[in-house]
Amino acid sequence: MSLLRIAETTCGLYYSYDRDLTLNLQRASKLAAGRIHKPLWKQADPRFVWNKNLLEELIEAKLDEFIIPLIQGSFQSAQFTLKDRPVRITLFSRRCNRRLGTRMWRRGANLEGATANFVETEQLVEYEGLTSSFIQVRGSIPLLWEQIVDLSYKPRLSIIEHEETPKVVQRHFHDLSQRYGETVVVDLTDKRGDEGDLSNAFAAEMGRIHGVRYVHFDFHHVCHGGNFDNLQALYNQIEEAIQKQGYFLMDSKGEILLEQSGVVRSNCIDCLDRTNVTQSFLARKSLDSQLQRMGALSSSESISISDNNNDIFKKLWVEHGDELSLEYAGSYALKGDLVRYGRQTLPGLIKDGMSALSRYYLNNFHDGVRQDALDLISGYYTVSQGSTSPFQTGGFESASYLPVASAIIVGGITATTFTLSQVGRNAQHFISSIICAGLTVGVVALVKANGKQFCSRPRLCGLI
Repeated sequence: MSLLRIAETTCGLYYSYDRDLTLNLQRASKLAAGRIHKPLWKQADPRFVWNKNLLEELIEAKLDEFIIPLIQGSFQSAQFTLKDRPVRITLFSRRCNRRLGTRMWRRGANLEGATANFVETEQLVEYEGLTSSFIQVRGSIPLLWEQIVDLSYKPRLSIIEHEETPKVVQRHFHDLSQRYGETVVVDLTDKRGDEGDLSNAFAAEMGRIHGVRYVHFDFHHVCHGGNFDNLQALYNQIEEAIQKQGYFLMDSKGEILLEQSGVVRSNCIDCLDRTNVTQSFLARKSLDSQLQRMGALSSSESISISDNNNDIFKKLWVEHGDELSLEYAGSYALKGDLVRYGRQTLPGLIKDGMSALSRYYLNNFHDGVRQDALDLISGYYTVSQGSTSPFQTGGFESASYLPVASAIIVGGITATTFTLSQVGRNAQHFISSIICAGLTVGVVALVKANGKQFCSRPRLCGLI
């Protein structure tokens, strides 16, 4: 029951009684007339139905009127004025359920090519009877890799050597091409350290994929110091492709005027902070084009000419990033200042520090159980009668000793500090200090050496 209670606290769930939220505007507008009159669950894209597994018995019983698809993602909407006319902008994101999970326990891809934290984000613009849609996607690097928590702040990345890796990458991008058309991959990872190794492996696999353009952009290096405007260098590389892909546009009668023919797929390691900053930059470029085509802006104007309107747009993307980050990492997004102000501020640094600490705690001591809850609710783990519970260990359970170890460490540091302050009085205090310090160091070494065992980890399903 505890897993079900955890599942009940899942954030970012949305539903509608009369509209299919799983389909973006372009796909929905091109549905066959007969399909529109079918029950919502029959119209829905199964990738984005969060409660797909929970609906199976209702579907078998043909209780269509009780079947309501849920999606997990984000929804933000705001209105501003251009040329004395209202403009409505909406951000709507849909999280894929095919590799559902938490930040550290669902990385990379599975053997079918589905990636962790795969999200389709749609930017909708409404003006004077015209409606426009611009789609971007994000998703973990589609290789087989892991990053197991071990109490360190940044656990080591590990690429899983597997003979299926080339096929995994092919399956992933074949699926993207079939659904979205021409794909441009923007890899925002570092070129050094473990990230660099993963990025190099990704680039090598992309060299074997035909028809997909791969662009590496070292976000931390190029935007060092929080200079958001340096993303213009990335845009200059892919501007022609983005303009060719375009966006979707239809009039008040439902007549399709333009279609989006491709998609930009962005990723960093988590597909959260750097990815959100980059997607917001590309979305602002598209918004200018959308509003110019609709007649709300002239060909030389930009949304940034109005500070108020620009701030509204930035706020939408900050809130969008926070919501997606809460769902995957359990904390607010980092680098929100770069979206809101184009630079890092002191309050933003403090907020990022708090979010980083929150991520550390949740990833190490909570997300294993949360992953089990998601695996159970999504049907990746099924309970069968007579089977042994994976939670019945019957042996040494390291995690249960962590509070004791922590208390010993804190107590040891306190005792060592106190006895050191008394060393000048007699030799006994000096010996006590050595004993306390030795005990503390020993416990710290024990915890560090067994970091993985002291962390919360999932029991129901494997990593791939």
